[in-house]
Amino acid sequence: MQKKLIFFFVIIQLVLSCSKKDIVENDSLKNPFTVYKEAYRLMKNNEFLASAKKFCEAENLFNEINYSAKSALMCSYNYYIINFYPEAKENLKRYMQRYPVDENIIYANYLNILISYETILDEKKDIAPLNETKEKIESFLEKYPNNEYAIDLKFKLDLINNQLAAKELYIAKFYINQQKWTPAVKRLQNIVEFYNTTIFIEEAMHRLVEVYYKLGLIEESKKVANILGYNYNSGEWYAETYKIYNKQYNVKKLQREKDKKNFVSKILDKIK
Repeated sequence: MQKKLIFFFVIIQLVLSCSKKDIVENDSLKNPFTVYKEAYRLMKNNEFLASAKKFCEAENLFNEINYSAKSALMCSYNYYIINFYPEAKENLKRYMQRYPVDENIIYANYLNILISYETILDEKKDIAPLNETKEKIESFLEKYPNNEYAIDLKFKLDLINNQLAAKELYIAKFYINQQKWTPAVKRLQNIVEFYNTTIFIEEAMHRLVEVYYKLGLIEESKKVANILGYNYNSGEWYAETYKIYNKQYNVKKLQREKDKKNFVSKILDKIK
């Protein structure tokens, strides 16, 4: 453990050593293009921390704003590669403030989202990072809907929504076990309203039917059951929901009826 701590502080010292003061003192002795090429060579050799330091140095040596901006972005990228997320994020924040109209600003935003995405917590813990990342992705997609990174971010947004829905369902089931019906219903309704395209929608609707039924809200439970049946009548959770109203009904029998309907439907399609 002590060796790990020593190594950690050595790395931190290396990162902090890339100070503007050191660079200014050697400004007259160094060519920014030479430093940039050295940073690139280090990156190609997978020496990412050293590369980040060199790109940081190059940024402050360049007089041309375009080269400075690219150096700053490459510095963030190298930190990101080795999972130095706080350093990468802080450097990106500075980059966006200093070079707001740089040609690579869209990629910088994408990289910033990737960092947030890769540091989000699982569904049983704090959801603040999930919501923060979700907001970043939605903002990006609103600004750049047809950008080359949009497909990847849409996929990540779906995964985040699934995690948020899982969180809601996890809490709802906890409340159900505690027989705290009102907060349970609220959590389940959140899934139905906000996360109805996730993989948890069917179970959430089933649980909602179940809770309404236990509370004697038969009409409300039937409304949800009808919606569940209309949209997901071949799913396992609809079969479980069916059993709430007819406890003697065999799930296998229900499945046989569905198979029969599907078979008849196929025959009719051939006749048409």
